[in-house]
Amino acid sequence: MRNTRTFVIIFISLLFSLVAVVVTGKWLGDQAYSDVVLAASDLDIGVRLTGSMLTSVTWPRASKPSGAFSDSALLEGRMLKSHLVKNEPVLEFKLAPEGTSGGLSGVIGEGKRAITVRVNDVIEVAGFALPGNKVDILVNARDEERKSFSRIVLEQILVLAVAQDVGRDDTQPKVVTAVTLEVSPQEAETLDLARSIGSLSLVLRNQMDDSHVDTKGRRISDLLNEPESDVVPSPVESEVVKREPRIPSNRYSHML
Repeated sequence: MRNTRTFVIIFISLLFSLVAVVVTGKWLGDQAYSDVVLAASDLDIGVRLTGSMLTSVTWPRASKPSGAFSDSALLEGRMLKSHLVKNEPVLEFKLAPEGTSGGLSGVIGEGKRAITVRVNDVIEVAGFALPGNKVDILVNARDEERKSFSRIVLEQILVLAVAQDVGRDDTQPKVVTAVTLEVSPQEAETLDLARSIGSLSLVLRNQMDDSHVDTKGRRISDLLNEPESDVVPSPVESEVVKREPRIPSNRYSHML
């Protein structure tokens, strides 16, 4: 009888020990890992999130991305201001502020503006510039002596939309009617002035290249290796002065 009681006590002790090990292991696992919400498929800029667009995975807590979400319910109705690829974590900085209305206005950066340029004003890579790409903008016009020049007037400009499409399809270039660009108020003035005096071209940039190049523009004489005079009038300034002689030319010096 005494031996039976001893075996029962040992069995109960082992059972409690096993339960303690399981509970402790689960607690330690919960401390080491956390759920992270991911995109279930490629998602375009401007999309309003729903539960069907999202999935969750277990992620090591020590390497959990900053701004990640553990509960997909917190993302219901939030709008993307950046593209997401399948299985990419949804991060706070890629979302428009809560309560943002839909449409393109919700993805414009703080202090920025959106300006649309007609496709017949934009040549070269218009069909290859996708939303999210960065481009430089060239103007080709004539100076006060009716001599042609070409010059970069804006750099690192974000493409918000191609035509009315804010989605990315890297497989096919598109025939478009307009390109919408994100610019500062000053850049908007520069772009509007540049397109009023000549034709514009988009120059596609490497996404990782944020360098600035200060050029003086190019003229036909440069292509023919002919010497230039010591004083070369500003191409954009000269055109504006010709069209509006009453306005002082130094008003447009910011375009140089």
